Amino acid sequence: MDTIHLLPDSVANQIAAGEVIQRPASVVKELVENAVDAGARRIDIIAVDAGRTSLQVIDDGTGMSETDARLAFERHATSKILKAADLFTLTTMGFRGEALPSIASVAQVELTTRMADQDLGTHLVMEGSRIVSQEPTACAVGSNFLIKNLFFNVPARRKFLKSNQTELSNISNELERIVLVHPDIAFTFKHGDVSLLNLTPSSLKQRISGVFGARLSDNLLPVEVTTPMVSICGFVGKPESSRKRGAQQFFFVNNRYMRHPYFHRAVQEAFARLIPSDEQVPYFIYFDVPPAEIDVNIHPTKTEIKFENELAIWQILLAAVREALGRFNAVPTIDFDTEGRPAEIPVFNPLDTDRTKPVQPPTVNLDPTFNPFRPTPDPSRQGGESLRRRGESWRTDSFSAHRNKVPQNWESLYTGSSPLEDQLPSLTGGVGGGSAAGDGVLTYLQYRGTYMVTAVENGLMFIDQHRAHIRVLYDRYINQLESAPLPSQRYLFPEVMELSPADAATFADIEPQLQRFGFDVNDLGGGAISIVGYPSGLEGVDIQRLLVELLAAVADRGTLTAEQLFGKMSLTLARAAAIPVGQVLSQAEMHDLVEQLFATSSPNYTPDGHLIVSILPQDTIEKLFK
Repeated sequence: MDTIHLLPDSVANQIAAGEVIQRPASVVKELVENAVDAGARRIDIIAVDAGRTSLQVIDDGTGMSETDARLAFERHATSKILKAADLFTLTTMGFRGEALPSIASVAQVELTTRMADQDLGTHLVMEGSRIVSQEPTACAVGSNFLIKNLFFNVPARRKFLKSNQTELSNISNELERIVLVHPDIAFTFKHGDVSLLNLTPSSLKQRISGVFGARLSDNLLPVEVTTPMVSICGFVGKPESSRKRGAQQFFFVNNRYMRHPYFHRAVQEAFARLIPSDEQVPYFIYFDVPPAEIDVNIHPTKTEIKFENELAIWQILLAAVREALGRFNAVPTIDFDTEGRPAEIPVFNPLDTDRTKPVQPPTVNLDPTFNPFRPTPDPSRQGGESLRRRGESWRTDSFSAHRNKVPQNWESLYTGSSPLEDQLPSLTGGVGGGSAAGDGVLTYLQYRGTYMVTAVENGLMFIDQHRAHIRVLYDRYINQLESAPLPSQRYLFPEVMELSPADAATFADIEPQLQRFGFDVNDLGGGAISIVGYPSGLEGVDIQRLLVELLAAVADRGTLTAEQLFGKMSLTLARAAAIPVGQVLSQAEMHDLVEQLFATSSPNYTPDGHLIVSILPQDTIEKLFK
C-alpha cells in the first residue's frame, strides 16, 4: 500500500510559515520589504496590541492588478525572478514568493490595492489560505494590507508570543533595519494612538538622528572607501560613545540588512586599546558589492549573507575604520603628568650681558635614611568617619568625591591598620578559612588601583574593589526597595532625551519601576522623554547613557518577573555607581569596603556571577622561590 502523499497547500503553507512568519515583527518585515520593492515613497505601519489583534501596512507603490492580487498568495508566486540565474543578480528585498502565502495561512488577511492606470482597485479577503471574497473597490494607488488575529488557527504558536512590550520592541527592531537603508522613503509607525516613528525623506545621517536621536549622530565619524572589489560607506562611533550593552550596530550589503560576526570583529579590532574590551561602539556600515559575489539565498530571513571575498573585505573594512579614526583625530593623545614641569623651556637670550656665568649641572638630593617599608601613621584614619557610616547615602561619599578624577595605575603600600577581629570569622569563612596574619590586624596593599591585597593564614587574599562595591551597592538597593523607593536628586534644568522606537516601547513598559528607582521621568511623546530627576548618589554619571544601558538590559531578557526586573535594574545602577577601576583608595576606605562586602549576602561573587575574592595559596608562593 502506498504511504507517501502530497500535503494540501494549506498545510504546506503553515509549515513554510513556521520559518518565515515567527512573530508579528516577521509580518511587518515581509510587507514593508514588499512595499519598498513596489517603489513606495511613503509607508505607514499601524499595530494594535503589538500586532496580536491587527497589523496594517499601507504604501503608495505600484499596486497590483486583480489577477496579481489573487496570484500573489500562491506559493512561489513572485515578480522578482524568472530563472535560477536571477538569484545571482538580485536587486530586490524579496524573491522567494513565500511571504504572502505564509501570512495568509496563519491569519485573516484583507488586501486593498490599485494600479495607477486602473479606475477601480481590488478588495480581497482571505482566511487560513482560503479566499473568502474578492470584489472591485474604489481606493488609492498602492497596497493596503490588514492582517488580523495572527496565528488564530495555530493556538500553540499564538500562546508562545511574548509580552506586548517584547513584541513591539521586535517590530521596532525590524523597522529600524529597513528605514536606515532607505532614507529617501517616508515612514510612520503607530501603536494604537501612539506615534512611535515619523520619518521624512532625508540624508543618511539625518535618518540616523531621526531614529536614535541627535545625541548619537553627533558622536559618529564617516567611513568611506572604494575599491574594485567593494565600496564601503557609513559611520562609526567615536571611542567615547562605547557602552557595555545597547550599542546600535548595523551592517547592510546592497541595501539589505545582514548579521556578520566576522566583519563585526574587524570593527572591534580597529578600536582595540581605545575602548574597554567588554564595550562596543555603534556603527552603521553599508557594503556595495557585485550581486554575483554574494549569496543571500541561505535562510528564509535573508539576514545571513555569504561573501566570495570575505577575508579581503575584512581587511578593507578594518583599514577603513582605522583611517576614519585617524583622520578625525578620534585616537586620544597621551596626557603626561605635568606636575613639577617648568612653565617654559629656558632659551638663550642674546641681550643677556652675563654670558660668562658658568653653567651648573643639576643636583640630586638623596635621603639615605628613607625606607619605603617603615611603618608610618595613616593620616586618612585620624579623625575621619568610617566608610560604613559615611555610606548611609546611596553611594559612599568618599568614593563619590573621587569619581571624576582621572583613574591612575599605581601601587601603594599602606601599613596603617585597624582591628577587624570581629569580622574575621565571616571574612575568612567566605573564602576558605584562615585568619589574619600576626596579631589579628589586617593590612592592605592596593595593587594597580584594582585589587586590594591582604595576608591571611593560608596565603594572600585578592579582592576586586570595583566588583566588591557592585555587590555592596546591589544588596543595598535591593534591601531598600523592599521598604521604600530610592531617593531622587532633581536637575536644576530637566534634560530631554530621544529614544529609539524599541527603547520607547521598553520605557513605556517599565516606567513605574523607573520611578521607584529614583528616576523622575516624563514622557513627552514621539519617543522623547524629559529627565527631571535621577537616583541620589549618581552624581558625575552620564544619566542618559545609564538609561539607555538600563533599557537595553531589560530588553535583552524579554518578559521578566517583578523580582527579575528589580534585580536587573539594581545591577545596572550598581555598575554605574561603583568606584571605577583604577580609583585610589585610602587605607580606611579599603577597610570599610571589605567590612561592607563581607556583610553582604554573597561576598564571593557579583550578582551576575563574577568572582570578587580569590586567594593565592601559600604553597604556590613558596614554589616561586625554589
